Amino acid sequence: MSKHRTILLVHGPNLNLLGERNPAVYGTTTLLDIEADVAAAANARGAAVLCFQSNHEGALIDFLHEHRKLADGVVINAGAFTHTSVALRDAIEAIALPAVEVHISNTHAREGFRHTSMIAGVCLGQVTGLGRAGYTTAVNLLLDHLSANA
Repeated sequence: MSKHRTILLVHGPNLNLLGERNPAVYGTTTLLDIEADVAAAANARGAAVLCFQSNHEGALIDFLHEHRKLADGVVINAGAFTHTSVALRDAIEAIALPAVEVHISNTHAREGFRHTSMIAGVCLGQVTGLGRAGYTTAVNLLLDHLSANA
């Protein structure tokens, strides 16, 4: 990779409880495990990761706004805000950074309200249902996109 890249890894509500919350759906992997996986995948390709989690919509938006000029792209699991937040969608669009949406579970195989993503339309793509591995897949997709568009 010719340029040092920085990726924002953003997690929404309840993801701080990974490893405890509904392990039948989300597994036993913790948020710290996922952050370590993403950092290792990014570092292997010469990129750094800045991680953030909040249960508050405004805090997620503020983080994206505040770090937009420091980053080259975003990997985001917006949790339940995926399905409800026009404001988060607009923030992703406003910062004008390529983003990849990721979900641990296959949201399309779950309850009907989880089938619609408010943010998908402003993301490069969506990785769902791959569990922990979905995050490293998302990072590699983002870094491939950045390299191809350098």
